[in-house]
Amino acid sequence: MARQPIPLRWKLARLEADGLPGPWIPSTVPGAVQLDWAAANALPDYSHGDNVRFWQGLEDYSWLYRAELDATPTLVSGERLFLIVEGVDYACDVLLGGRRLLQHTGMQIPIRLDVTDSWKDGAELDILIHLAPKAADMPAGRAQARESCKPAVSYGWDFHPRLIPLGLWQNAFLEVRSAVHFHEAPEVKYSLSEDCTLACGELRVMLNSPATANMTLTWRLRKSDGEVVISQDMAVEPGMSRLSVPFRLEQPALWWPHDQGLPSRYISEVSLLDEAVAEVDGHSARIGFRRVRLCMAPGQWEEPHLFPKSRSRPPLTFEINGRRIFAKGSNWVCPHIFPGAVGRVEYESQLRLAHESHFNILRLWGGSVAPQDCFYDLCDELGIMVWQDFPLSCNAYPDTEPYLTLLDQESRSLIKRLKRHPAVVLWCGGNELFNAWSGMTDQAFALRLLNRNTFELDPATPFLPTAPVEGMGHGHYVFRDMEAGEEAWGIFQKSSCSAYSEFGCPGPASVETLKRILPASELWPPRSGTSWETHHAFAAWLPDSWLHLAACNHYFGPSETLEELVERGQFLQAAGFQGLFEEARRQKPVSSMALNWCFNEPWPCAANNSLISWPCEPKPALAAVGLACRPTLLSARIRKLAWKAGENFDPEIWILHDGPNGIGAFEVAVWLEHDGVRIPLVRWTAGPIDANCNLQGPRVQCRLPKMSDPRFRLLLEAEGHPEFGSCYILLKENEPVPKIAKDSPARAMNF
Repeated sequence: MARQPIPLRWKLARLEADGLPGPWIPSTVPGAVQLDWAAANALPDYSHGDNVRFWQGLEDYSWLYRAELDATPTLVSGERLFLIVEGVDYACDVLLGGRRLLQHTGMQIPIRLDVTDSWKDGAELDILIHLAPKAADMPAGRAQARESCKPAVSYGWDFHPRLIPLGLWQNAFLEVRSAVHFHEAPEVKYSLSEDCTLACGELRVMLNSPATANMTLTWRLRKSDGEVVISQDMAVEPGMSRLSVPFRLEQPALWWPHDQGLPSRYISEVSLLDEAVAEVDGHSARIGFRRVRLCMAPGQWEEPHLFPKSRSRPPLTFEINGRRIFAKGSNWVCPHIFPGAVGRVEYESQLRLAHESHFNILRLWGGSVAPQDCFYDLCDELGIMVWQDFPLSCNAYPDTEPYLTLLDQESRSLIKRLKRHPAVVLWCGGNELFNAWSGMTDQAFALRLLNRNTFELDPATPFLPTAPVEGMGHGHYVFRDMEAGEEAWGIFQKSSCSAYSEFGCPGPASVETLKRILPASELWPPRSGTSWETHHAFAAWLPDSWLHLAACNHYFGPSETLEELVERGQFLQAAGFQGLFEEARRQKPVSSMALNWCFNEPWPCAANNSLISWPCEPKPALAAVGLACRPTLLSARIRKLAWKAGENFDPEIWILHDGPNGIGAFEVAVWLEHDGVRIPLVRWTAGPIDANCNLQGPRVQCRLPKMSDPRFRLLLEAEGHPEFGSCYILLKENEPVPKIAKDSPARAMNF
């Protein structure tokens, strides 16, 4: 018999002060207790105004799920009944007929509980959800998550309100299984030859208990078109529980990031047959063959070049299947406050946007939860690499035995779940752990444990202790630093980082979104102390984060309407990100990675660094970044955004090329366009260009003429290759904006 899932209907009750359940309400699983409670009690939409306050505090209750069955499971000889809970947020007790069968902690550790001998007709199956974990004596904030493996973002962040989900965030059901079955998913373990033309390895299978009779294991490895490339049968004699089937596959179709080749995958089908050749268990999964390494960039071993000769910067250049590539993408956060409310449809809509924007990698940030399997299946399919953080972020995580025991279990479960995915190319201990606000070092037991577990369970995938590490650029998060008087373009042009793991430019949401999430009475003018602040436009990090009115005023002067402010703010974000991605790519091969902060957001932010607004609304910046990440483009290194008439305009022209094949020579024309007039600046015969290489061209030198329009354009055109062309919208510099006095009411409102 194959596995037979039995769906359950769930209801929910909140435990009151006397420890007894209150009124029962309907429950949706997967989901969260807050979503069920809100539906039953007509809580207002938390995404509007300050309504999120009505949702807060529910994490300080215990909650009881109770299962309802349409029929009592009927078992025949040799069958067992299991309770399967794929994900609990965060700690629970499992009770059957009032008797506790299991205590459980952790979001990434599934429950597979044999309830055959405990099951009685009419017995109540309950899951008691505990209070949200909070470190003792810690103020409200991310530090309350420091003794758990619960994502710290839920405790409040600069783009996430303090709202801590609880409940069954993945499926929970009963399942009838054969007495002998696969204990874990069969694993195809392999290595590739140095030239990647030969895959050798073994299929590893572990049964839950020794076989009690003669059985057969069958394995078929198929191409995506169905052709069988490996077909093996193995006798399973009584007493056997661990099985190994060696294999050798010549000229395997390799999995590549989508911009370097095809993300080819195979279908692995494994069946366990009884003496009558009937299937008692089966497993099917897609796998991909690829080799990933982190390598040193050219000249990296020579640094530091002066004494004392300490360790060099760590390797941060991805080598996939023997080819060094530039990683370009973004930081991904959970696309919903409640991860149980997200499914394949939501994941796919966002991942398609990432793919269309020419991203080949996403960093799954350590402050958020690792998504469901379907997310990684989609990344495999689309050829998008995944950098996977463990759930540590911006805290000093302790070296205590209880925490390390839990981290060991959670990390092992996550590694086992994800290591089959060819898209997962990097494990990382967590976010910003080697910083003053975290205070951890590479001697922290938690990071040594994670390094050990990844090496033991997935040694062929690289590991970093945290981001950033030495040599990484991490920040800044505004286009113009008003205190230093510097633009992000100029800062990047002076840097020499091995990789850029985070950098940001904030921009407001669309006018339509703002009107949807903010009360009409607070919509204009934007100010702190209102719903603008609740939705992170003010005081999210610095007083002016993330609307950053000071930068808008610097370039344009005060805005008169909401529409004008949104257009200006979104322009600065788009222009900023376009220049930053291109500059990071220009620094190849020393620089090997550009990941902006951030791609998406978990709820509607009035202003944020994200490229798409919640739930899936692209900002203009996403289109700009997509153009900056094209495999091949003409690019201009421009010193600044705003210019005066008579200044020496001196952009440097480049060709950025990340494609796997070379390009022949072609003609390049550079134009200045203002007030409807086109002025030729330079022509250049460019190329040929080698695969995955950039080419530096001429520097333009011209005096800017007087212009009446507030914006002008620099145009780069490639004859015969219109898809390589680029356009840069630049500003005519305004008269200096008077500084606002410290005691001005406008300053108090962060204008």
